[in-house]
Amino acid sequence: MDRERGLNKGGFEMRSSYTIVVVKSEDWYAGYVKELPGAHSQGKTVKEVKENLKEAIKMVLESNYRHFISGRRKILEERVTVNV
Repeated sequence: MDRERGLNKGGFEMRSSYTIVVVKSEDWYAGYVKELPGAHSQGKTVKEVKENLKEAIKMVLESNYRHFISGRRKILEERVTVNV
């Protein structure tokens, strides 16, 4: 991901949708991303939590890429479906 231009290696921006959960805890709000363990945040307003979660999503995805994919030659990537 090219941080300055917000572009990936193909020259276009990728967008994904995630489900966030925000709860009020006394004077603060806390939130997390259902599909992405490790992406959580807090803020004084719901708007602040949403913005913080967007940043958390980017950070978790970039970290996962660096630690699990970058520099690896043999990578298995596929979609799976789970009925719950």
